[in-house]
Amino acid sequence: MAGAQERVLRRRIASVQNTKKITRAMELIAATRVVKAQQRANEARPYAEHITQVIQDLSAAGAEVDHPLLRPLGVVEKVGVVVLAADRGLAGAYNSSVIKAAEREVQAARSEGKEYALVTVGRKPKAYFSFRHYPIEASFEGFSENPSFEDAVAVAARVRDLYENGGCDRIDLVYTRFVSLGSQEVVVRRFLPLEDADTIAEGGDASATAGFEFEPSAAAVLQTLLPRYVESRLFAALLDAAASELANRQRAMKSATDNAEELIVKYTRKMNQVRQDAITTEIMEIIGGAEALADDREDPGELLLHHLDTEPFLPLDHRHQSGPVRT
Repeated sequence: MAGAQERVLRRRIASVQNTKKITRAMELIAATRVVKAQQRANEARPYAEHITQVIQDLSAAGAEVDHPLLRPLGVVEKVGVVVLAADRGLAGAYNSSVIKAAEREVQAARSEGKEYALVTVGRKPKAYFSFRHYPIEASFEGFSENPSFEDAVAVAARVRDLYENGGCDRIDLVYTRFVSLGSQEVVVRRFLPLEDADTIAEGGDASATAGFEFEPSAAAVLQTLLPRYVESRLFAALLDAAASELANRQRAMKSATDNAEELIVKYTRKMNQVRQDAITTEIMEIIGGAEALADDREDPGELLLHHLDTEPFLPLDHRHQSGPVRT
């Protein structure tokens, strides 16, 4: 019985050790990729800041444009929800937090009697909402850990079409904002429509464009830059989500590795205890067997008396008859 239990514990220890190797490898991979994701986010930030500043300066200089993206937010009858999550799991509460926040937005729209449209980025949100029979307008997957600007352009084009031609009055973006390696937060932000021209102009400087001439016009340049501005915002959100996913996966795999080490120590101690108990039991059996043999063995004096009773010595006269007596 003890031997069988020891074999079971050995198999468990081997299984946990193999799992520990996998989680440790995934932890190191995520640690390497999250640094690259931070670098990409930092490299993309200057472009987003400059295009934002140019749009603000053009608006402050009086460039007026009638663009659907600047349509004032009126009565909202249909809400679009864009969910940025992961393609894979093993990232702690990363996916569930984003999905739950998006589901709350959808339920809030339902409770207010509004229609909604879902756009998912990542396999996990698509699987979640499809399983619960939520209608999904569009889904994108395969680039959650390493999004490119082309991916952002594709998603932004679908979201813009949903806003301009799909009847959505407001588009909300749900994703995880990367704060640091140890801190990420789920945010829900209005993605479309953009702020109106007056609001954008508040952060601009009219004198910044005084020395420039625009062809064909400042309004035409502004109208061209607005879609690029939307794409840059979405790309920044995708990079934030990718960094957050990798940071969460690194922490989750670190926790899994620590738990595996604790299990290995626990099972090893239990196996040693079982082995020691088996050795102690075997020793006790040996000692008990020896004592039993000692108790069953007869006393030497009794053996002699038994021998005398069964084979008595010959009488003296018989011994004298067996041969001449010499003096």
